[in-house]
Amino acid sequence: MRMPAFRANLPVFGGAALIICLAVAFAISNPARAAAVFAEVQSWIVHEMGWFYVAAVATFIIFAVVVAFSDMGRIRLGPEDAQPDFSTASWFAMLFSAGMGIGIMFYGVAEPILHYSSPPVGEGGTSAAARLAMQLTFFHWGLHAWAVYAVVGLSLAYFSFRRGLPLTLRSGLQPLLGERINGWAGHLVDIFAVFGTMFGVATSLGIGVMQVNAGLNYLFGLEVSVTMQIVLIAVTTLLATISVALGINAGIRRLSELNLFLALSLLLFVLIAGPTAFLFQAFVQNTGTYLSDIVSNTFMLYAYEPNEWIGNWTLFYWGWWISWSPFVGMFIARISRGRTVREFIVGVLLVPAAFTFFWFTVFGNTALFIQETGAGNLVAAVSEDVAVALFRFLEHLPLETISISIATALVVTFFVTSSDSASLVIDIITTSGVPEPPAWQRIFWALLQGVVAAVLLLAGGLAALQTGAIASGFPLAIIILALCYGLYAALREEIQQRSGIRRAAIVTPASSMPWRDRLAILLQQPTRERAQRFLEDVVIPALNAVAGEFAAKGMSARVEAQADEAALHISSSEHADFLYRVRLRSVPVPSFTVAVEGEREGPDRTWRAEVWLESGELGYDIMGFRREQVIADLLAWYERHVHYLAQQAAPGSTDQAPPS
Repeated sequence: MRMPAFRANLPVFGGAALIICLAVAFAISNPARAAAVFAEVQSWIVHEMGWFYVAAVATFIIFAVVVAFSDMGRIRLGPEDAQPDFSTASWFAMLFSAGMGIGIMFYGVAEPILHYSSPPVGEGGTSAAARLAMQLTFFHWGLHAWAVYAVVGLSLAYFSFRRGLPLTLRSGLQPLLGERINGWAGHLVDIFAVFGTMFGVATSLGIGVMQVNAGLNYLFGLEVSVTMQIVLIAVTTLLATISVALGINAGIRRLSELNLFLALSLLLFVLIAGPTAFLFQAFVQNTGTYLSDIVSNTFMLYAYEPNEWIGNWTLFYWGWWISWSPFVGMFIARISRGRTVREFIVGVLLVPAAFTFFWFTVFGNTALFIQETGAGNLVAAVSEDVAVALFRFLEHLPLETISISIATALVVTFFVTSSDSASLVIDIITTSGVPEPPAWQRIFWALLQGVVAAVLLLAGGLAALQTGAIASGFPLAIIILALCYGLYAALREEIQQRSGIRRAAIVTPASSMPWRDRLAILLQQPTRERAQRFLEDVVIPALNAVAGEFAAKGMSARVEAQADEAALHISSSEHADFLYRVRLRSVPVPSFTVAVEGEREGPDRTWRAEVWLESGELGYDIMGFRREQVIADLLAWYERHVHYLAQQAAPGSTDQAPPS
């Protein structure tokens, strides 16, 4: 019998699996003691390190906004000619499903009602408490949550798609650790990422299965118990393994789109069946209040009004988002290749947050409306069991059986989507960035997630789930702060390199070419066959000739040739590498060019031989150059590269080279 293939970084795979299994064994062997330890850990973090969580998340959102609206925002996550792998609609659907789907189902009604009845300050059960409840809910589920995801996702996407490093957390620390990211320092970073992701996702799965149990109890009278919830975890985990085996396109993408369809259906139903005009008014006011108080709320620790509220809510959420960040960050990085840094940050921050705000307005404000008008006592229902909040809420609307059935199905699909997405991401981390790891390894992690969720339920229910999220997020918060520094250093270096290279006063061979030759090149419309001959007969020999000269002078230079591109790579242990790449690309035929004979890729397509540098620039066409002109163009850019290095090395340099 043939053994299944094993493709993993053994220290990361084995280390993470061992630590997780030891934690599970401890909780199973003595659930009461485990519950006590979880409570002690949560108390210590809340009282001693709460300030650190608040400061860290504030740093993440400030960092994301600064990067998005600076020059760094124009950098593309991949080659400059890269196009997004997924349509914008599919991208948004996957962002939404992977990010916090189970959470908004569980807390959509419960959180506003709980804040309304027991606010952190002031009297509960008033109109002021209702306004504060929605403001706090927006704060917990808004830009701050998605800023954590955006920072991690951007670091992974940039270093993987732009710099060719593995799609793992350790790659983002390359500017700080250098080659040590391939040793034990990098292994530990990835182990923490797996550990945090496992417990963060297990928290969501535990919360989700509690709600599924409540929905099935309402629909079919199924008993509500930890035993039944463990059975439900086993069933839904089995569904998740099937989705995992199908892969991202056949499984995760389709489930994400199904999630979005069901969520929109339920949202529109509540919007129409509820107080529609009031909900639109509340949405505008809630958003305005959130934005007007975002700074004060960001740094609020209730230092002058000490209470347990911040630990049960804000710090739990911050730990939850941080522990989820390797999972969500890597997932959105993997689906975001080809987008610019600005597009990535704005999309990740604003679109899911806007949808979440509207969701909480529709469900939360409708629940508050029912409570304040006396149509129902949701405060009592939610206080009795948070998991049944959504279903008790839907009882007050028409067609409750249908709506509760849809809600239960939606929680299940969110459960499956979160589990299969997390399994894929964890396995990518443990295989050092292999994009399609073996299916059995993904299934192993999916099953282990179900085990961890079940154990946390046995060891204390919701309180244990909250502690697992908060505690696993602590070491990751430190790592993400380091990722911010490494990402900023890398982006800043790329911007400076672009500026320094462009400012060097170099005359390119095209500018000194006879004008009739230049015009002929500009008006040509080459076929793929001609472009391929140009690459093989002109570009590659030119690159080989230059590489030979560099090698003769003791420098590390190599030519890399593929089907549609060729590149000269000059490495240096002390300075930034130099890369000159010529890539063939099919483009639409401009209306002002002159046709040539031969078959093209369709009647409206032609080919370019574009030059790209290490920084991702420039994308201009050299089709038609002679070998000597290609060499001259290459050396012109190498001279600019040397000029940039000299400017960087000069004491007190301000990079003020004369304009070209």
